[in-house]
Amino acid sequence: MTVDEKLASLGADVTDHRLIRPDGRVVAWSESGDTAGRPILRVPGTPGCRFSIRADRTPWTDRGLRVITTERPGYGASTRLEGRAFVEHSDDLAAILDSLGIDALPVYGASGAAPHILDLAFRHPDRVTAATIAVGAAPLEPDEVDQMIDLNALEHRLIEEGRFDEVWRITTEIREQILADPMGAFRSAMESSTAADLEIIDDPTWQRGFAVALVEAISQGPGGWYDEGLAMQAPWGIDLASIRTDISWWHSDGDRNAPLSAARRLVDALPNARLHVWTDAGHLTPYRYEPELLDELLSRADAASA
Repeated sequence: MTVDEKLASLGADVTDHRLIRPDGRVVAWSESGDTAGRPILRVPGTPGCRFSIRADRTPWTDRGLRVITTERPGYGASTRLEGRAFVEHSDDLAAILDSLGIDALPVYGASGAAPHILDLAFRHPDRVTAATIAVGAAPLEPDEVDQMIDLNALEHRLIEEGRFDEVWRITTEIREQILADPMGAFRSAMESSTAADLEIIDDPTWQRGFAVALVEAISQGPGGWYDEGLAMQAPWGIDLASIRTDISWWHSDGDRNAPLSAARRLVDALPNARLHVWTDAGHLTPYRYEPELLDELLSRADAASA
């Protein structure tokens, strides 16, 4: 499927955008929802891309939101940056906002978006009016690695052991499986997750939004996914104690991709954050609660701007 075909499958409101950075890299993003509406920045999880958008966008259009969905190096149409950390993408996000003439806006995202949102709030605090992070990744203790789905636990241990060639091999192998059968491969990777997650995976509307994005995210190769895994386990280089952005962090009690105890420890280190916990829930649960997440985020952003 070509990019134009993917765009057509996503819907007429979705537009595709590019920016060339000073180092020559391409940084891509999409816009969707109410294109004349209130801008909000949406940071995808891992692996994610500019097409990581809902098939059912009524939570966005009902609120008149112009949703800007970004893309990190090595995913989709965005040039890979081997060895990247989080600072590079924070600067990319600020440059996207500059190109759009947007000074500040609410920001939200889930899972692997967490360190990228935190780094943006740390390095470019004036650009974020309020932030929401759902089921966010956080640095893990050894016992928390054992709580993760089998694939994530294996890759985490291999990175800790410095077996990077094996991590590359596994990432390449999973990528090939996804390209051949996106939902089958993802369902297999998540088979050790929660019943709540498996129920969402079987939702046809969720699948319609997810499958196109998953394939696009890894379309140029395994590099973006591999680089992100290494960055997640390296020191983040984010001074959490200095972040003054108002942050709501929503998490699930049964999350097997991002254990709750690690999220709790990270939120405790943030001066202006609060943790909300869903019960009997999993890593994909934010999909069910996006209207509530948006209302709460927009309310805080309005208060901060008043």
